[in-house]
Amino acid sequence: MRQIVMTGPRKSRIIEVEIPKITGDQLLVKVTWTGMCHSEWHPWANARPGDVFGHETVGTVADVGCNVSGFRIGDRVTGLGGGGYKEYIVMEPNKTCHVPDGLADVDAISEPLACLLSAGQKMTPNLCGDSIAVVGAGYMGLGIVSLFRAMGYGRVIVVDPREQARENAIRFGATETYAPDTLPKEYRLNWETWGVPDLTRDGHKADIFNLGFKDVMEFSGTESGLQLAGELVSAHGRLGIGGYHNDGERTLDYKLWNIKALSSINCHERRIEYEATLCRRALELLDRDIWKFKGVTNHLYEMEEFDKANEEMETKIGNFIKGAVKCD
Repeated sequence: MRQIVMTGPRKSRIIEVEIPKITGDQLLVKVTWTGMCHSEWHPWANARPGDVFGHETVGTVADVGCNVSGFRIGDRVTGLGGGGYKEYIVMEPNKTCHVPDGLADVDAISEPLACLLSAGQKMTPNLCGDSIAVVGAGYMGLGIVSLFRAMGYGRVIVVDPREQARENAIRFGATETYAPDTLPKEYRLNWETWGVPDLTRDGHKADIFNLGFKDVMEFSGTESGLQLAGELVSAHGRLGIGGYHNDGERTLDYKLWNIKALSSINCHERRIEYEATLCRRALELLDRDIWKFKGVTNHLYEMEEFDKANEEMETKIGNFIKGAVKCD
């Protein structure tokens, strides 16, 4: 079978390897598509020879272990684990779920959907109709915007420097969009709008509970985006950090975060069994049209185009939202 392997930074090649063998407790899955995750862009750009990537897969069952029930050869499946940018992968039944008949393969790549659903559960609204601000309108940002609308948020304010990203956000449910430099002054609680903090407990000159937002979600993955998200949180507000910050350390004004008494929530998910449950739930929500997040993967590539695909994922050429690599 064919598999994509890195030869160094930004360069890959396709090699031939043996189709993996399964035990009686596993599934062999023929991959149709592997979704591209921006968390792997930095490792791709700095890759070492032999590195392999890919973790967002959908495909069809090619073989079923003798001890496995609930799956048959030919079933469309997705889920967690197994690798990605190759023609066949081994999957564990407890981390695998069936793709509903009404969903296209590229809409059913469930790993990032489960991550979004986990983040959303950590940032549920206190009351139906609450407001929330979202920083970053790439694939994950758009997914959380549409999910927040399904969860009952009324106003969803999106901030992104790219005009096309802001237009996409409106399509997926944002009620207001801004570039960072066009944000209304009252949408930030920073040193300028707060003024001089009063530590005497006699009150504040600024309305620190109504400047900014009680709930803010960051999905930019950048230092500037995280800094801005912190400024958007009101006193005693919540900041959900969903962006994957893997390209270096971050410098933040923690004095500002500290004096706001904001709650910072890391919205990543490490409970694998729970995330597998979220894969199934996410597909159900999409299939029932409760979560309106289909037709988002808009750049499709062959395996030979893997390096081009990563370049375009970073530059966002052609209104790039989500890419997937065809592996069959």
